[in-house]
Amino acid sequence: MKKLQNKVALITGSGRGIGKALALKLAGEGAKVVINDLDDGPAAETVAEIVAAGGQAVAFVGSVIEAGFAEEFIGVAKKSFGTPDILVNNAGYTWDSMIHKATDKQFDAMYDIHVKAPFQLNRAFTQAVVPAAKLEAENGKEVFRKIINISSVAGEYGNVGQVNYSSMKSALGGMTKTLSKELGRHKINVNCVAFGVIETRLTQATDEKKTIVVDGNEVGIGIPEKISAGLSSMVPLGRSGSAAEAADGIYLFCTPESNYISGQTVIVGGGLRM
Repeated sequence: MKKLQNKVALITGSGRGIGKALALKLAGEGAKVVINDLDDGPAAETVAEIVAAGGQAVAFVGSVIEAGFAEEFIGVAKKSFGTPDILVNNAGYTWDSMIHKATDKQFDAMYDIHVKAPFQLNRAFTQAVVPAAKLEAENGKEVFRKIINISSVAGEYGNVGQVNYSSMKSALGGMTKTLSKELGRHKINVNCVAFGVIETRLTQATDEKKTIVVDGNEVGIGIPEKISAGLSSMVPLGRSGSAAEAADGIYLFCTPESNYISGQTVIVGGGLRM
């Protein structure tokens, strides 16, 4: 029996990068996965890979900051596979600036995607699963469900040029601790994974100026090669982590082995403390 056989998992930002790696991992362990991305192509590709490997998945394309997204996302899971079991708040990006140049728009953008969206998704997930949890409790059954919020070492220790991003990721720690206390009676484990230096398209080492458009905002991606090398050298394990290794850290909180762990933030960063 696979560890997550017939569990229903929702992962925001899972068309590429860490989210995609996690989706493939969960599906490989038997979970039915709802894939989300801003774009049709990556979402469809991830679904196709899962289905080709014998798994089950559907796509829901859209931005987590859109009005009504959370309820629609959870609704797709219920309609496609049944009551959700796992929610991973993975979608996000950075929009960096030193404090004397930072704008309200940059700050608000990070709040919307890293605090407000997880709040809305966690609320919608809870509303969807509590009726099932109450019925299970009445029948003397313990069925554990999982919420995993995704943070960063920047939220734990701060980071130059990321006053907006680090503030919001720090806020997720408080959200995680509070929800673990509120939702424990419903057997919902709430934990947080904070990443160190992980190789994705957003953190690729490059001296080229690259940008992407997210929710109408053009933001820079990539890290200058010298800075990237310097960050990697700070990692006690001697290198940056892969998307698959990052996904493995999240996976731990999705498994039955984490059923008595809640309200925790675990750093997946090769020992890095910035």
